[in-house]
Amino acid sequence: MRSDWRPRLDLMAAAALFSTGGAFIKACRLAPLQIAGFRSLIAAAFLLAVWPASRRGFTRGSLLFGLFYAGTLACFVSANKFTTSASTIFLQSTAPLWVLLLSPLVLKESVRRVDLLFMGALAAGLAFCFKDALDAQHAARQPATAPRPLLGNALAVASGVLWASTLVGLRWFGRRSHGAGGLDRGAAASVVAGNLTCFAACGLVSLALGEPYFSGASAASATDLGSLLFLGCLQVGLGYVVLTRGMRKVAALEASLLLLVEPVFNPLWTFLVHGERPGGFALAGGGVILGATALHALVAPPRAAELVPS
Repeated sequence: MRSDWRPRLDLMAAAALFSTGGAFIKACRLAPLQIAGFRSLIAAAFLLAVWPASRRGFTRGSLLFGLFYAGTLACFVSANKFTTSASTIFLQSTAPLWVLLLSPLVLKESVRRVDLLFMGALAAGLAFCFKDALDAQHAARQPATAPRPLLGNALAVASGVLWASTLVGLRWFGRRSHGAGGLDRGAAASVVAGNLTCFAACGLVSLALGEPYFSGASAASATDLGSLLFLGCLQVGLGYVVLTRGMRKVAALEASLLLLVEPVFNPLWTFLVHGERPGGFALAGGGVILGATALHALVAPPRAAELVPS
């Protein structure tokens, strides 16, 4: 019984760690690109130090993962600074919608009838979240922790699209080279490559925009540094270590359901720490997105050699 439960507890622990992102991102007063970049640098250093598998297995697939994953990380952090944590995580959770839209174009995979129903439900959830942001912005009732909800929602959708592109790109690369198994063996190296790419890309964008990067980070407060260390070492670093360990012994369907702990608890932590209350439409949209995702995982027949976002 203990050996049966350990990988499941690993996955729930990973989801719980990932769910703390919104609260700690909002606690850090640095600019969004600084938070995204330095969180990723700390995460990469942590993983290289404690996870031997992350020091080998770099491939072209790792670099492909790095490019899209870097964009995912930067957009997710920026979205959390501009809109509510609830809207951010719910809208990023529409990634399966974009996977289904991209798959026929890139992978030549047909869309099934059950997929169309799923896509419709996710689109409805997305619309609810944007309705909430529009109402909040027009009525000037957004919380102080979500000063620009429409911009934040757009960045959250971009994060979901980029994560979907990451998965589709890896699957395409796997078909043309080593197969899904080869990509799985390089998962640790891929996560490190993605975080290092994010650190470099955020620095370049900050430089192009004339915004501080290293200079601003040097003036960070103890709270800012503590938030960055938690985000890099625990929320991303340790989260991916236990996620990968759990994925070895848990089927993709069950894993996808266990990982729904993240979007459920993410808004809760932000409410407890910052008092941030998402609007009714955002909660309704999140419920539709999470419910549709769980139902689709249960009733849709799995595709062959599906990649799991690990």
